[in-house]
Amino acid sequence: MVIGAWTKNFLKITKHNNWILLSATPGDTWSDYIPVFMANGFYKNKTQFAREHIIYSRFSKFPKIDGYRNQGRLIKYRNQILVDMDFKRQTVAHHENVWVSYDKERYRQAMKLRWNPYKNEPIQQASELCYTLRRIVNESDDRLLKVLEIAEEKPKVIIFYNFDYELAMLKSIDYWGRPVKEWNGHQHDPLPKGDRWIYLVQYTAGAEGWNCTTTDTIIFFSQNYSYKIVSQACGRIDRLNTPYKDLYYYHLKSKANIDLAINRALLDKKSFNESRYARHYI
Repeated sequence: MVIGAWTKNFLKITKHNNWILLSATPGDTWSDYIPVFMANGFYKNKTQFAREHIIYSRFSKFPKIDGYRNQGRLIKYRNQILVDMDFKRQTVAHHENVWVSYDKERYRQAMKLRWNPYKNEPIQQASELCYTLRRIVNESDDRLLKVLEIAEEKPKVIIFYNFDYELAMLKSIDYWGRPVKEWNGHQHDPLPKGDRWIYLVQYTAGAEGWNCTTTDTIIFFSQNYSYKIVSQACGRIDRLNTPYKDLYYYHLKSKANIDLAINRALLDKKSFNESRYARHYI
């Protein structure tokens, strides 16, 4: 396992100083704790940690973590290093599932024939099949209609999306003359100002690293595979200094098998696995 530049610098600092690490990033997996465990001398390096605790997937072509062993020791180490910072959160998160329709016949044909209608060729891999199914589901006009219904009620809205074709769909909407700004791999607009606006944010580019205390509303146009990324995206408006008590999160999803499978993984606080889906649900 390769050590990144951040970890190398962190370990240098901890080796010669008294230190405490303050981080807004949650430790959702045991691997997130590796640098801190190493800094405390529990493990010499990542290789030792991997050898003693990591269970790798037997079905993946690249090293993919499937689970952890000896978790009792990991819990003991974590309890030794964490500092309890008790505070009372003032916000109340309201998560609402917004169910949308999709082209069932086109979805059925892609599943049955393993045919990619966008490339007009056979589907070769599980990842391509999942992408194709998700695109068929996400391109529903009903999704755009739901966005408009929510935006009509909420004056300032952040919308998270996954793919460029979703961005094109969202930019095609007339939001009653509101300014529309973007944060993605192509464009880094600052947060909009004013009383009414739309902010289109790509999950990977904008799920962390910025805060917004001027709105109480996020729409998730499509689901992301990662529970951690979705949690971080929710946190963009859930700040200690927000003036809002009630925060509203609208999760757009369909009853298509692929959407339901992603939803189950996220409800279990796990990330969606395409290969596992291909083996068990197709």
